Amino acid sequence: MSSSPPRVALISGATRGIGYEIARGLGHAGFVVLLGARDMDSGIAAAAKLRGDGLDANPIQLDLTRSSSIQDAAKRIEATFGKLDALINNAAIAALGDGSPTQADMAAIRRIMDTNFFGAVEVTRAMLPLLRRSPAGRIVNVSSDLGSLALNADRYSVSAQFQRLGYASSKAALNMLTIQLANELRDTAILVNSVNPGFAATDLHGLPGNVSATEASREPVRLAMLPDGGPNGRFFEDEAPLAW
Repeated sequence: MSSSPPRVALISGATRGIGYEIARGLGHAGFVVLLGARDMDSGIAAAAKLRGDGLDANPIQLDLTRSSSIQDAAKRIEATFGKLDALINNAAIAALGDGSPTQADMAAIRRIMDTNFFGAVEVTRAMLPLLRRSPAGRIVNVSSDLGSLALNADRYSVSAQFQRLGYASSKAALNMLTIQLANELRDTAILVNSVNPGFAATDLHGLPGNVSATEASREPVRLAMLPDGGPNGRFFEDEAPLAW
């Protein structure tokens, strides 16, 4: 009797922080996890740690600012696995010079958008043919409450106080990708959702945060394993819908 092929997940920015913990969580759930890494030395080291825990983890070179890297990753996944069951768009940067609308450096804003939004769009488009071959493809866009227009419109909210135009705009744009892509793919088996993982202690900002990277990974992992007929085109935080 032949066994079913393993589920395969690609996580961008998976060498540390939330991305690494998402890979760990999906690995423990039985996925083959592909650790998207801009720096392959870091990817090799991170995958080795996960394999030491008995997980099927593999590094894959993935630089969201280089089209050739994205296309090469898609070709490698197709050649090795023939499909992709989950794509977690986790990779993101912050940049010195980001700030309020009147103070943010334009070069910083462009750098952030290149990775956090344009890179995520290009990765998603490259991986869609592989996700269509899965019986239950899932796309999870790791966003932020800083990208919520509703929260930013409330001048008393924490999100409104943290003025970083480049970063917040990149996450708002990522949320728009979620909504429009979910609508475009509504007649397929693919589900697309955004998630606010919480203010985690990671190297992205160097601040202590109020949740660990492990805690922040739980909701992205849940959304990557949604059952058929699950929510689509939604923005989640701790299993609850969040206002766009």
